[in-house]
Amino acid sequence: MFNSRMSGGFVIFWAVVFLAVVNCHADQGLPRPEKPNIVLILSDDLGWQDVKCYDVDKPSPMETPHVDALAKRGVKFWQAYSPAPTCAPSRCAIMSGNHPARAQKTHVVGGAPPTPNHKVAWKVIAPWYSGRMPADEVTLAKVLRRNGYTTGHVGKWHMAIDHHAFPQPEDQGFDWTRSDRGARASMKPSRIDGFATNTKGDKFRLDTNGFPYHANSENALTFLNEQKDKPFFLYYATWLVHSPIHTRSKQLLDKYCNKLKIDPATLKAKGWAGKGQTNPFYCAMVEELDYYVGKVFDYLDNTDDPRWPGHKLCENTYVIFTSDNGGMEGHRGEVYTDNYPLDKGKINAMEGGIRVPLIITGPKVAKNVATDVVVNGLDFYPTILSLVGAKIPEGKNIDGCDLTSLLEKPDAPERVKHADGSVRDTMMWHFPNSAAMESAIRIGGYKLIRNYAHMGDPRTPELELYELYRAANGKQKRVDIEEAHNLAGKMPKLTKEMNAKLTERLAEMQASYPYLNPHYGRPLAGKDKVCDVTSFRVDGRNVEISYREKGAKVVRADLIYTLNGGKRYEEWFRIRAVLAPGCKATAVLPKGTTHYVFNLIDENQFLRSYPELPDMGQLRKTKSTYSAHALDVKAKAEPTRPKGAVRKKT
Repeated sequence: MFNSRMSGGFVIFWAVVFLAVVNCHADQGLPRPEKPNIVLILSDDLGWQDVKCYDVDKPSPMETPHVDALAKRGVKFWQAYSPAPTCAPSRCAIMSGNHPARAQKTHVVGGAPPTPNHKVAWKVIAPWYSGRMPADEVTLAKVLRRNGYTTGHVGKWHMAIDHHAFPQPEDQGFDWTRSDRGARASMKPSRIDGFATNTKGDKFRLDTNGFPYHANSENALTFLNEQKDKPFFLYYATWLVHSPIHTRSKQLLDKYCNKLKIDPATLKAKGWAGKGQTNPFYCAMVEELDYYVGKVFDYLDNTDDPRWPGHKLCENTYVIFTSDNGGMEGHRGEVYTDNYPLDKGKINAMEGGIRVPLIITGPKVAKNVATDVVVNGLDFYPTILSLVGAKIPEGKNIDGCDLTSLLEKPDAPERVKHADGSVRDTMMWHFPNSAAMESAIRIGGYKLIRNYAHMGDPRTPELELYELYRAANGKQKRVDIEEAHNLAGKMPKLTKEMNAKLTERLAEMQASYPYLNPHYGRPLAGKDKVCDVTSFRVDGRNVEISYREKGAKVVRADLIYTLNGGKRYEEWFRIRAVLAPGCKATAVLPKGTTHYVFNLIDENQFLRSYPELPDMGQLRKTKSTYSAHALDVKAKAEPTRPKGAVRKKT
């Protein structure tokens, strides 16, 4: 016979077990929460060939086990592109859904009057482009917040003329934001003797795996931990692998020195001349990136979902991992990495500057699949809204496509469609900036490059045509991703058709084109026909300049103005001026204008600025602002003017 007390305990024990089993099955039977979480990880300057699972041809020495493992859990895109070859325009495009050409945000910084890098050495002048994403832009974060999401930003922002200039994340729809550079702050005294230690008081104290404490990474984990009980959107913009090129982990640096057969004693505080992917500092940085984002993946995998008992956060979270542009191959004095077989790198519209790693995982995403379907960072906006069941705001322009259907069946390119239902087969880039000065368009397997440096100089080819891939048996066969064989001369018909399509796309977006520099020190067709400004008149907020044409017709006039001349974050805007009879251009100064400049553009695309501004080199050398050389609405005396220019007041 059982003891009554034992019997009672026995019953209680099995009752508890029964209830636990019932509750467990009840939890497992709960429906998936309607609003899945979103984690968008945007690495900085990470090249297509820097991630181990993207190895083609010669293997990369970098080790990225966490990102490689992520690829097995979702879809890896072999032909993913950034919206632009530099960071700020790509970031703005991802967050706004607007193509950089349409947004007039084509490069970093911006918000300045057009002027050459060097007055006589630079033939082409970049056009005016915006310094930031407009404050009233309907960002992805704003839409998600309206749909019940807690929105968080961690790390780099750079969607304004400066990291700290307006607008900031909290102005663009983010509830929670932290941007500490953490271990990416410059090492002192230098990168070869400023390593982190195990000392308790060390700000960058090494963890048990030999990696330095990185506030950027810890901030991402803090957001997830604080917001895990509600639908969240985390935009984790890593500072890695952007310069400065260093690692605080001596252990990690030594690992790559050993792997690359480099004597650590030969390393210098600055500079690396080794070709290819041989820079041990950079290799260590790539592994650091992998380690820190891996901590996010681990957190999602091992943390219970408060909204879905019995499940982990990862089961109802979409993760997007990518880069803001192609790899930065280095600068004069230091080689960072090599994007080969892709040509060029960041700051260029060749494949090395715009092709990026992209991996997407989540509840409805196919597992362990690699696809050749062509996609773009512009697709994130409509895709994320589709994944969470949110509608695109009425009247909101969207330049990307919804990839939701493709994520379920990644080898079906016909699933990537525009809003009107047509299948996308074309992609375009516009980068009329820096030394590249080019636009590009890809249609199917062909890619066309348009070089603006050809203007006035027949020695520079205007157009380049490359066959990147060729369709064969339903697959894309690699042909010339190196962009080594220019087919423009052999395929004139296709070249002409693609160039016309590029013009059509740019015209629809009202893109801005580069100008020719009338002060260029070498012969340039049409330079002797550029107009001269003869006088200008001021009547309250109404301003007018008169000019004398010298053989080339002025076809456009712009007023470039600022509302905060002389301030720390001096920012310039552009409006069209009116071309009036009698060779005049008129404009009304926007309220609050402090300084302004007139731009006249002739039929040969030459730019005449009034007043003439110093080149960028002079501005940097003298540490002066554009406003110091522009027309001041309050000044009694005018700045230096072109010879013969006379001011008239009414």
